[in-house]
Amino acid sequence: MIDDTRSTPAHAAPVHASRSRRNTLVLAAGLSFGSAIALGLTRFSYALLLPAMKADLGWSFAQAGAMNTANALGYLLGALAFPFVSRRWSVGLCFIAGCILTAALMTIGGLVSDTHALLAQRVVTGISSALIFVGGGVLAARLATAHPRDAGLVLGLYYGGAGSGIVVAALLVPMTTFSGPHGWQWAWFALAAACALASIAAIAAARRIEHSEPVPPVPAAPHAASPLRSSTLPWRRFGFMLVGYALFGVGYIGYMTFLIALLRAAGMSAAVVTAFYVLLGLATIVSARLWSGLLNCMSGGQALAVFNAVLAFATLMPALFTQPAVAFVSGALFGATFLSAVASTTAFVRHNLPVTQWTRGIGVFTIVFAVGQIVGPIVIGWISDGAGLARGLVYSSILLAAGAILAMLQKPLDV
Repeated sequence: MIDDTRSTPAHAAPVHASRSRRNTLVLAAGLSFGSAIALGLTRFSYALLLPAMKADLGWSFAQAGAMNTANALGYLLGALAFPFVSRRWSVGLCFIAGCILTAALMTIGGLVSDTHALLAQRVVTGISSALIFVGGGVLAARLATAHPRDAGLVLGLYYGGAGSGIVVAALLVPMTTFSGPHGWQWAWFALAAACALASIAAIAAARRIEHSEPVPPVPAAPHAASPLRSSTLPWRRFGFMLVGYALFGVGYIGYMTFLIALLRAAGMSAAVVTAFYVLLGLATIVSARLWSGLLNCMSGGQALAVFNAVLAFATLMPALFTQPAVAFVSGALFGATFLSAVASTTAFVRHNLPVTQWTRGIGVFTIVFAVGQIVGPIVIGWISDGAGLARGLVYSSILLAAGAILAMLQKPLDV
């Protein structure tokens, strides 16, 4: 008698579940290259370019901050346009178009040196980055809901993908920034090439998710009788979450824009600064696993409150103590937390809104995020010009702490 237990359903089910879970995480990791492009390679890499560009072009800190403000303005425009664009074309196609356009637009940074031309390039790149980030957020939420046991990890992997972009930028920019007039332009070409390579994996994952993962049905509970089923987005009911997230946008971008300049001004070598940024990027990648449980179980604003509080502490550390050891601890804490704050808003939308409102809900948070990032670099740069970079980071920390308090007041929408 042959005991062929290998083919029984009892043995096949765990194998199928394991394969399904592995495929889900592979798709989330592939999609995360979009986050690496939209944030790590196009936005956060600018902090590494800022010292060389500021010295070469004679900018003040306010002018240097305006470059990130321009990028955030474009991001805002892209987020505002996304709901209308996604009605004509699929979310996946918007994501793919954003990846291709961003890689092409990054080359312009290596072709021009006029401040106004660079500002225009940052605006347009911000628009294409928003197509990636919002579209990727919707695809990640769809993948997370199709595999609810790993929902927090899926969202964390997608947003934490920006960490890989930070690591690549930290290694590429110093190697491709040369002395002499406009020696920073080669770094833009290197970053554009990295965007093009990352686009291959991101686009492949987006196509698979859109074709293999159906839009999940609206769950029967707990919102079956909820007024949230109406077409009107109940944004007033999550006002604390929105304002707390806006303050996150203002506070975190001050750190990501000016911290490298603070470390260089404190006399730290290029090698130390590169190691700091690599550590920050690696911590961002690890954050996907670190906070996944919190994203799964918290349906109100508690997760964002925790993240804002940790970020406030991490931002204050180098403002008070500029030793390398303190900077490295700060970078590890900041990297392990800041994109989980972004993921917490997608988790909030997934927990509290019906599927039909996901694109609009994520879009509203993206708009608030963009507004905060428009204000942040200019305000913190202006403070830094008058009172020093350390004082600017102190104000960033205060704003993050205020955001933590407001987010803590946010209740789940079904309460």
